[in-house]
Amino acid sequence: MSVAVASELAQDVVENVEQVLVGGRDEIEHVMTALLGRGHVLLEDVPGVGKTMLARAVARSFGGTFKRVQFTPDLLPSDVTGVNVFNQQTQEFDFRPGPIFADVVLGDEINRAPPKTQSALLEAMEEQQATIDGKTHHIEDPFTVIATQNTVEGDQAYELPMAELDRFMKTVSLGYPDHHEEVEMLDRVVGHHPIDDLTPAVSLSEFRQARERAAEVTVARDIREYATKLANYTRTHASLGVSPRGTISLLRATQGRALLSGREYVVPDDVQEEVVPVLNHRIRTGRDDDSVTLLREALNSVDPE
Repeated sequence: MSVAVASELAQDVVENVEQVLVGGRDEIEHVMTALLGRGHVLLEDVPGVGKTMLARAVARSFGGTFKRVQFTPDLLPSDVTGVNVFNQQTQEFDFRPGPIFADVVLGDEINRAPPKTQSALLEAMEEQQATIDGKTHHIEDPFTVIATQNTVEGDQAYELPMAELDRFMKTVSLGYPDHHEEVEMLDRVVGHHPIDDLTPAVSLSEFRQARERAAEVTVARDIREYATKLANYTRTHASLGVSPRGTISLLRATQGRALLSGREYVVPDDVQEEVVPVLNHRIRTGRDDDSVTLLREALNSVDPE
């Protein structure tokens, strides 16, 4: 598959999701570049701005399976990964896969579950597999976790550990729609929601091919040097800087961004477009200003040449 064809397929998915999510083109593209870059997304925002609808629309747009996990304090790891059940007829244990075995998995309000249950996602997100009772089960492509985090009721939630945050390629915030966008949204959803009529824009096979093509996008040495310098800047100017996994995620996201733009190679603009959503959640500044400010400083200080 050529880059031009793969780019057109990705754009078709983005435009299809726009039929459901009004005014979120940039955020949809960020989710799309994460999917193309084989990454996972953490949506951080207040309730009711369309996080769940975004995940559902993305899955429907390429004909993928969609499963939802509502994280609660009493959720068990087996509720996420699956469980072995004894079959009296065969006298053997049958594996019943959990909701994590899907193309798009929505982890709704992931920070409401205790750390033990949150950690059930770690192996799957990193290695695309789940181990239950000593047996490893592979998860088919394109496996993507889109998790949401409740940012309002902090006293009723658990803080996500850095080891888990680092598994997410990006953090994205949808924000509130402006006046005109909200009016258009109301026009669409009153009486009948557009998600009910949403059909796939591309096939699952085509989307898999587009992901494979994104992995082949050229990342020249000077781009790799640029990404490394940005990561090193965070390590010398923050109490906790970007991990090597974060640098890898940044370059994979730029490959997705380049393909979405119809290019066979990554340019510095791709890095600058992706650096904040990819690296922001991996940094602890240890000072009054936030990690976004630090990343802006890094972009101003590091020469891409």
